[in-house]
Amino acid sequence: MFLSGRTALVTGSTSGIGLAIARALHSEGAHIVLNGFGDEAAIADLRKEMDARHIDADLLTCEGAESLMAEAGDVDILVNNAGMQNVAPIEDFAPAKWDAIIALNLTAAFHTVRLAVPHMKRSGWGRIINTASAHSLAASPFKSAYVAAKHGLAGLTKTVALELAQTGVTANCISPGYVWTPLVEGQIPDTMKSRGLSREEVINDVLLARQPTKRFVQPEEVGALAAFLCRDEAGNITGSNYSIDGGWTAA
Repeated sequence: MFLSGRTALVTGSTSGIGLAIARALHSEGAHIVLNGFGDEAAIADLRKEMDARHIDADLLTCEGAESLMAEAGDVDILVNNAGMQNVAPIEDFAPAKWDAIIALNLTAAFHTVRLAVPHMKRSGWGRIINTASAHSLAASPFKSAYVAAKHGLAGLTKTVALELAQTGVTANCISPGYVWTPLVEGQIPDTMKSRGLSREEVINDVLLARQPTKRFVQPEEVGALAAFLCRDEAGNITGSNYSIDGGWTAA
């Protein structure tokens, strides 16, 4: 297992994409630090499954991010995955929602990266992986804060990659399209009701409208790419933004 002896912190990893990434890194021998909220019993099961630690720090604030990094200690692999979304026309977009989305989806990554980098530079090895989105490359209406944050995250990743290019530390983005998670699945009944559509119409004509493959990305596919980027063979891959979006951004 090529990550034996490495410590990986994955934010937003108690469900969905983050959990899949944590499992993929654990399967390669990494010591996992989970972060996120959820049912206490379910999180206890995840800790047992991966022999992992769990830190429930709130990443909406600088203090929360600093607390997370202090408790996590030195990490060799940092995956910034925590995020949130809100959909509204720009004139109706609540400023508090804007602030929260920018804070969690972008500013939190700045804080975790700046605090993780000194150890990585000292050890001469590190992997920074930021879960961006197809919206780091393309926009959609009514998602101003999310699109702005994900574009910003892609820019932050490139800048960090250039700064660390000769240190043995890489920084890359993974940008999924629609991923089949409980959160997405849970949106289907409400969308069926509000739009008067069938389940199949919601999936194909709403959720997957911009994914030419008409298939959801699976969380395990994202996890597999994250694990690959941690290999020594990926040491010269840095500053890249990898799309897993069924062809969404190919056009």
